[in-house]
Amino acid sequence: MPCFAFSDEFDTNQDPLGRDIIETASPIEVDLLIVPDTNLILVASMIEPLRVANRVSGFELYRWRIFSLDGGPIETMSGIAVPARGAFRAGDETAPLFVLASHNWKTYATAQLKTQLVRAARHRRYLAGLESGAWLLADAALLDGHAATIHWEDFDEFALAFSQVRALRERFVIDNRRITTSGSLPTLDLVLELIRRQHGYSLALEVSRQFIHEQGGVDAAVAAMPSTGSIRTADARVAHAMRLMEEHIEQPLTLPRIARRVGVSARHLTALFATAIGAPPHVHYLALRLNAARRKVIETRQTFADICAATGFSSASAFARSYRAHFRESPSETRRRLRSAAAVDPGRG
Repeated sequence: MPCFAFSDEFDTNQDPLGRDIIETASPIEVDLLIVPDTNLILVASMIEPLRVANRVSGFELYRWRIFSLDGGPIETMSGIAVPARGAFRAGDETAPLFVLASHNWKTYATAQLKTQLVRAARHRRYLAGLESGAWLLADAALLDGHAATIHWEDFDEFALAFSQVRALRERFVIDNRRITTSGSLPTLDLVLELIRRQHGYSLALEVSRQFIHEQGGVDAAVAAMPSTGSIRTADARVAHAMRLMEEHIEQPLTLPRIARRVGVSARHLTALFATAIGAPPHVHYLALRLNAARRKVIETRQTFADICAATGFSSASAFARSYRAHFRESPSETRRRLRSAAAVDPGRG
């Protein structure tokens, strides 16, 4: 069963465009243990990016199973119950385990749960504590010798209680086989980063764009940037360049022209992109255009010639080559595959 890959071996900085990002053989499976009194937004921050990755890629890249402490539905802080597959038992499963908790974690930190988590750690490839889930892992001595983070309100108490854990004021921390996050939105950042490492920059970018929101009092160009640890940028010049790219998909601008409008040289803009997102401008721009093309291939009945023109490719052959190099199938193969899937399961159509 495929699992998340967190090592540098799979870090797509080596290939920022994310070629060969689609795994068609078997979905990646993850298990979620949700503790009562968890914030509903924390649950959504974990699941929704995986769901969107499946939708925008056109493949079932991820599957998830939800477990509770007793097998029944989990009551969240909002009063909305989350159905569970069953009661959590350690077993010998190797899928990554994400422990989600928010409030009143001490109520549920029983000796039985600690024993189950310790047993799970023997087999699970990765163990993650999301928000107060970090408390549960630390209380079971599963973060000893690791770096970890926690919600800012609890940071000082956590650092004092677990001196054997290197507490960091970070949004999320990935330390070998242990993962922790400091809240709900940092969990969204984490999942986007995992998608980036497993399936490439382009897919993570497209998934992150589905969650863009603009905040009052924040520069629109900065606020509209994808919310992901690997893509977010506070540099207004990079944000401006990204916005220009988004506004010119059909008729792409040259890098020198973008740089002039941003107010820097092309070389300087390239360096700014490398610092901000770990990818050069042309990689980000091509990812935007190919993602736009794939959405049209999947979600519309436009002709490939129209899609080619709408996403700024100079010829049908150039479009077909770039599409296949990136998605490992031609546009027509994408549509045939999805039609076949819809015929087998009409609910997917």
